[in-house]
Amino acid sequence: MSALDQPWSINWDVTYACPLRCTHCYSESGRRASRQLSLEDMFRVADALISLRPKSIQFSGGEPLLVKGLFQVVERIAQAGIPVGLYTSGWLLDERLVPDIVRSFSTVHVSVDGATAKVHDTLRAKPGSFERAMRGLALLDAAVREQRQLGSKTLSFGIDSVVVRSNFHQLEEFCTAIAPRFPEMKFLLLGAAIPSGLASRPGYADHELLTDDQLWLMGNSGFTRYLQTLAPASVRVGTTDGLSLQMHPDHIASGKAFRGLMHVEPDGAVRSMPIYEGTVGNLLEEPAQVLWERALARHLDPFLMETLSPVRTMKEWAKATRRIDLHYGSPQVRARIFLRQNYRRRPDELVLPTLARLDPPAGWAPGTTQAPVH
Repeated sequence: MSALDQPWSINWDVTYACPLRCTHCYSESGRRASRQLSLEDMFRVADALISLRPKSIQFSGGEPLLVKGLFQVVERIAQAGIPVGLYTSGWLLDERLVPDIVRSFSTVHVSVDGATAKVHDTLRAKPGSFERAMRGLALLDAAVREQRQLGSKTLSFGIDSVVVRSNFHQLEEFCTAIAPRFPEMKFLLLGAAIPSGLASRPGYADHELLTDDQLWLMGNSGFTRYLQTLAPASVRVGTTDGLSLQMHPDHIASGKAFRGLMHVEPDGAVRSMPIYEGTVGNLLEEPAQVLWERALARHLDPFLMETLSPVRTMKEWAKATRRIDLHYGSPQVRARIFLRQNYRRRPDELVLPTLARLDPPAGWAPGTTQAPVH
């Protein structure tokens, strides 16, 4: 059996409803119709996903905790022996929901995009969202501590952060000030924002997407090890440059492209690629395996390979994303793209960590294969 005969992991944006308005949102959640299914149809989609036997299924959005019947759908998947993860902003994560979350999910990722309220709330365009996320993490921490003391199997939870220029200077502070607040926390994942959705708008690459030097650091194992030394030993620190999702022909040829992820939209439509617009059918209408094979075929489409082949910088990648989205997107998707306003806000000047031994090699560009570690 080939490694690509079925998806390794599935991400289901179960709704586009969201209380936040993040500047980098790949799905433009909170700004468009939720496209949320009825409970009966969510069960049908869940059964289709189960049939693929992935190693895990993640619920994201939008804000999954807004979805009525969410825990029933999660329980159906978990009973099939598939671990289920949750991606949440933490806005709705309160005492009432924590018992259901701890019982239903194997992993919880709380999105935190700043080590301070000012940075996080600005990027997520919602005053008070940082404090809500901190409160939610504290509740999970207490619940997991109780699980551990009772000898029960514990939930794995942590922070997932989208890294842009406005918060890059806080990566060390995430490790030294945020991570120690939650003794039961297991991971701190720091991923470079990639030009997907709103982050592909004209202007966003100029002001918020990481510089080439910063992006190189995010993909460098030495930088990850440095951040790990700053965090509690119980917290696994991970960094990523996001290039594995680009589908650059060089990455596909070398096996560095992450082709094992299926991405499902709220209404059951399957995206051809996780970070680009364009679907290949709907799980309510066609077999899941057929849609998976159709999605894999799109990765080798000559148009995609021609568009991405010359990409070497973030600005080039953002431009390529817009071209890909317009080419594969439906008329409704194209209309939504044309309505986007250019990103104009200029962040305060930020400081790159002084790590001379991790300077990128001369001539390195993010569209090429991974730079060697010094």
